[in-house]
Amino acid sequence: MAESKNAGRPLSPHLQIYRGGLTMMMSIVHRATGIALYAGTVLLVWWLSAAATSDEYFDFVQRVFGSWIGLIVLFGFTWSLVHHTIGGIRHMIWDLGAGMDIPSVERGAKLTLAASIIITVVLWIIGFGVMS
Repeated sequence: MAESKNAGRPLSPHLQIYRGGLTMMMSIVHRATGIALYAGTVLLVWWLSAAATSDEYFDFVQRVFGSWIGLIVLFGFTWSLVHHTIGGIRHMIWDLGAGMDIPSVERGAKLTLAASIIITVVLWIIGFGVMS
C-alpha cells in the first residue's frame, strides 16, 4: 500500500487548528439551547398534565416549580427560549444574505447574547410584578 504524504497530520482542520471565538461559542450555545428547549417542553407537559389531573397534584407541581431550584430551571428555560429565538432570527437574516461580513457576524453574536439576557431579565421582572 502506498504511503500517504499526509501521514501524521489530520486530513481536515481539527481542534488543533481552530481557536475558539465568540461566533463558535454562539453556534454551540444555539445547539445547546435547542436541546434545553426539548427538556423544557417535557416540564411544560408535566405542568399541563398536572393541571388536568387534580388540584392536589397541580399544587405539588407548582411547589416544585416555585422552589429555588425550580425557579432556576425555569429562568434557564426562559433564557434558552429567548436566546434560541433571537439566534433563529439572526440566522434568518443571514438567509436573506445580509450581515455576512465578519464585523457584522461578530456584532450580531454580541447583540444576540446581550439581548437574550436583557429580555429574559425584563420578562422575569414583569412576571414577578404581575404575580404581586
